[in-house]
Amino acid sequence: MTDGFTKDPEAVLDYSFKWDKWLEGGDQPETITDYEITVPPGLTLDRKTEAGGIVTVWLKDGLGSKTYRVECKVTTSKGRVDERSIWVKVKER
Repeated sequence: MTDGFTKDPEAVLDYSFKWDKWLEGGDQPETITDYEITVPPGLTLDRKTEAGGIVTVWLKDGLGSKTYRVECKVTTSKGRVDERSIWVKVKER
């Protein structure tokens, strides 16, 4: 498991998907024009923001000893579409 994080079920924590370096590649820099966050049942998306090519999500809840895959799909000003995932393990701490 790569890009893994651990959170307590009672915690509300922020996690970032860093697209900024990827967006800088090429002749002309791109921007994120749309983004979609997918959170599986049991884990709750509290809020989300995007600034400067970094999408930040705040997650809460989750069942102890369960690992969740959270996905971030972006569309850019050049029409490119990409998706990245992080894994969040919920554990009493």
